[in-house]
Amino acid sequence: MEIRQLRHFMAVVAHGSFTAAARAELIVQSALSTSVRNLERELGAQLFDRTGRRVVPTEAGVALVPAARAVLAGTEAARDAVSSVSGLRTGRVRVGTIQTLTCVDLAAELAAFHRLRPGVQISLREATTPDLIESVRAGELDLAYLAPDAAGLPEGLTAFATWHEELVLITAPGHPLAGAGRTLIRDLADEPFVDFRAGTGLETAVRRLAAHCGLERRITCDVTQIRLLVDLVRAGIGVAIVPRRIGEDAGLPCVGISQPEPGRTVVLVGRSPAPRNPAAGALLEMLAGDADTSGEPLRGEGP
Repeated sequence: MEIRQLRHFMAVVAHGSFTAAARAELIVQSALSTSVRNLERELGAQLFDRTGRRVVPTEAGVALVPAARAVLAGTEAARDAVSSVSGLRTGRVRVGTIQTLTCVDLAAELAAFHRLRPGVQISLREATTPDLIESVRAGELDLAYLAPDAAGLPEGLTAFATWHEELVLITAPGHPLAGAGRTLIRDLADEPFVDFRAGTGLETAVRRLAAHCGLERRITCDVTQIRLLVDLVRAGIGVAIVPRRIGEDAGLPCVGISQPEPGRTVVLVGRSPAPRNPAAGALLEMLAGDADTSGEPLRGEGP
């Protein structure tokens, strides 16, 4: 049974003749008659009484009308749903981010997108870089902000935009280094550190920086939330290396680090060169607009 056959059947019901129904369906009468006969053959019942001046449904035809109407209505609803998503009147976009994202005001960006596309639902998830990578690969996320390690972007992902974040040392107010302006990595050898738990993007970047400079940090406390890390530094339990904006927003002393001047790269990634989800494609245009233009974006192998 085909949708087309049901549509032709309902046209005959509505117009009372095969001639009028064919005219309404913009096909020749013989083609419409053949379509209805094939439907009758499939169902094993005659659907119309063709003996009078007006074609009327048989009992079997009357029984088919509500079911055919429901099927055709469902087909139209399906078309409308796809059209709505394609036209971004509805839909859903899933975005992942590292917890310490500071190079983008993601809340403001998503709010601006919502004003443009109020019918699109936004799902936002915070996770570590390894978790975000796997979620994008698995198709659970359309887009994700992550901080890849020194090896660069893993295969199977495409980078749409990159940003550079400066890392600074934050201390408690009154700490001997609070007013230093800048410091050398080697001068931090005796400092206790507060750090993120191993596996997070920031912890990886700081650990790589310390190893590069030969610094063996003494970790007094490790955490999983940036707010708690800031509070512990403020309380004097240790110093920490974080993106500058985190320290400035917290109102803590931010000390620049020399030799080398540290930073990390944040990348907006997806699974394919162009998002298959129309809502994700529209959001990507907005999110990638503020990216750094000083360097080439990282690119992994396609799926």
